[in-house]
Amino acid sequence: MTERDRIEGGLYGLLIGDALGVPYEFHRADELPPYEDIEMMPPSGFRRAHAQVAAGTWSDDGAQALCLLESLVVERGFSLERFSDLLLGWYDDGLWAVENKVFDVGIQTAHALHAYKKGMAPEKCGTLNPEGKGNGALMRVLPLAFWHRDREKLVLDAHRQCLITHGHPCNQVCCALYCLVARELLEGVGAQDAIKRGTAILREIYRKMPEYEQELEWSVRPGDAWEGDGTGYVVDCLRSAFMILEETSDYEEAVKRAVLLGNDTDTTACVTGGLVGILYGVQGIPERWLSMLREKERAAKLLDRFFLI
Repeated sequence: MTERDRIEGGLYGLLIGDALGVPYEFHRADELPPYEDIEMMPPSGFRRAHAQVAAGTWSDDGAQALCLLESLVVERGFSLERFSDLLLGWYDDGLWAVENKVFDVGIQTAHALHAYKKGMAPEKCGTLNPEGKGNGALMRVLPLAFWHRDREKLVLDAHRQCLITHGHPCNQVCCALYCLVARELLEGVGAQDAIKRGTAILREIYRKMPEYEQELEWSVRPGDAWEGDGTGYVVDCLRSAFMILEETSDYEEAVKRAVLLGNDTDTTACVTGGLVGILYGVQGIPERWLSMLREKERAAKLLDRFFLI
């Protein structure tokens, strides 16, 4: 499997996981259909979240990840200012949203982007809610792992992309660890070893960053077994994805498991889908889901631009 296969798998895996989870959002696990019925179009009679949204539509998760990928392509690296401008373009005009329609916006993200529009520096917008620890920065961070091979630069940019909406160090640590694990997967490392290596690398980097080291050890708790409940809390979202990554054996099983946790189904499946998409490559994603993904050609054109750099 080539690195391109893995990168395509990661991006489409993220977008498809997001789209798969959209109709099941806001439901408890015991309210969801059985495993075999988890599809982009839920079974008849199921009360869909976002009922007006067509099957195969990615949400804010996928749109913001595409904004990040575009910022990397345009700037040939990460620029917080360019990325923030693109996020505002999504929020105001539906940039990278399917049909340019924004139908799901996190409260913290909305407040932060409103402040950015009014002139606040992007570094400050994400701390308007100083204790905010939602998963709104984790869901979009994966393209940085496609871009960086240097692990320390990857960590620092994973931190920095949080600042526009989710500035708390806990969010930054979760994004950094996620990207390091994704980078290991991109280089062909297996699931459990990728998590172990990513954790070890981050611990080494954080030896010089005690505030972040504390968040890693006390909040993320990499010494504990990876378990999660699929909620919107950034640590739980990350732990849920790692749990599923370790326990499943193909893309379909992983994203269905993510949805079946209930709660924040689109983001849990998005975050999980990016990792397992890398692990199994684009070839491992079911064709029925690839063909149902709306506006897939737009994402494909952006990927083509990325691969030309």
